[in-house]
Amino acid sequence: MLCTRCHHFEAAPDGVLCTSCATPAGFAAPPGAGTPKVWLRSPVGLGWATVALLGLAAAVDLFALVADFLRYDVTGDLAGGDTGAAALDRADVSDVLTSLAASAQMAVLLACAVVFVIWLWRVRVNAEVFAPDGHRKARGWVIAGWVVPFVSLWYPRRVVLDVWNASSPEDRPRGHALVNVWWTLWLLTNVIGRFLASMAGEADTYQEVHDTAFQLLFADAVDLVAALVAAVMVLRLTRMQDEKARRGPVVPVAV
Repeated sequence: MLCTRCHHFEAAPDGVLCTSCATPAGFAAPPGAGTPKVWLRSPVGLGWATVALLGLAAAVDLFALVADFLRYDVTGDLAGGDTGAAALDRADVSDVLTSLAASAQMAVLLACAVVFVIWLWRVRVNAEVFAPDGHRKARGWVIAGWVVPFVSLWYPRRVVLDVWNASSPEDRPRGHALVNVWWTLWLLTNVIGRFLASMAGEADTYQEVHDTAFQLLFADAVDLVAALVAAVMVLRLTRMQDEKARRGPVVPVAV
């Protein structure tokens, strides 16, 4: 009896699939010199957890935008000479909201970073099953690439691109536009965030705080878009791996 999946090889005596198609999760990467065998593991659960946290990050950024706008509005009034009780009360409220938004952004960022790297490790191991020789960076750079100075500017993108290529259907790499947009926004939001953090610490007058608030509006808007694009990228890559694993190993056509 032929395998019911590939229709090329004999099924196992006690089943309907051949040995290749019956391999857990589809197929496994062969062990290389001194490297252990790696098996496919579903990235779907981790993918959805990452997307949920990125969605929460986008929601926090939206809250930060509201706080930034209130701060921009009230500091504009104060810079224009309005020092009444109502304006000062609004300034106090904007200070509380801005501080709360900054704390929430930091907490969510840390949670996103941890879960995102765990998800990236999972899809990287899966990609080694799909294409054992298709990775230019060692697996350890999945983590180290984010923290090592200078190389953190491009190593994570390189890791994701290799995973993306290995996970593409029928071994034909899809376009890299989504990955490139995600990485550009990530670099942009980091550069802008560090620059504005230094400027905010030097703002003394109402006018300077007013100008900084406008810049924070822009920074939080970029951060929100970056979170949404990252969520789309995680969903796309997770779906690609899931679909490729479900199809099973590529079987050569019988001649």
